[in-house]
Amino acid sequence: MAMGRTPGDNEGDEGVFAEINITPLTDIFLVLLIIFMVTSSVIVQQGPGGGAKAGLKVNLPKGGAADITARSTDLSVAVLADGRFVLAGNVVSEEELRKTFDDAKMKDPDTVVIVQADEGVPHGTVVQVMELAKKAGLGQLAIGVREGE
Repeated sequence: MAMGRTPGDNEGDEGVFAEINITPLTDIFLVLLIIFMVTSSVIVQQGPGGGAKAGLKVNLPKGGAADITARSTDLSVAVLADGRFVLAGNVVSEEELRKTFDDAKMKDPDTVVIVQADEGVPHGTVVQVMELAKKAGLGQLAIGVREGE
């Protein structure tokens, strides 16, 4: 008896059963693709760090070489193009930003506030963040830039 034949087939027929149904395999791959897409977007939103490190698009202006190195106690505040404030990957209000500055002053008076503002942000918004930090008693301020060419 030959492979691919059923009993009762005529020995003269040369037909071989050779079909593979790939529809279930395709369905499995599509489901896995959706799962990976959803989990990767969640991971990016909950990523560690703040500001641009958390997957936010902040188009920093070009500047000179970095003068300071960020410490773990430093605060990085991102100002988005639409004027929203982002702290540790979360959008915060002006009042929440003020409270965070006050808490940082209590923990470490030498905390450096790094303002990472988009190129399109009005100058007044950046000054507003710096004034909030100064009112809280944080006098060490820095502006985040990307390295120039």
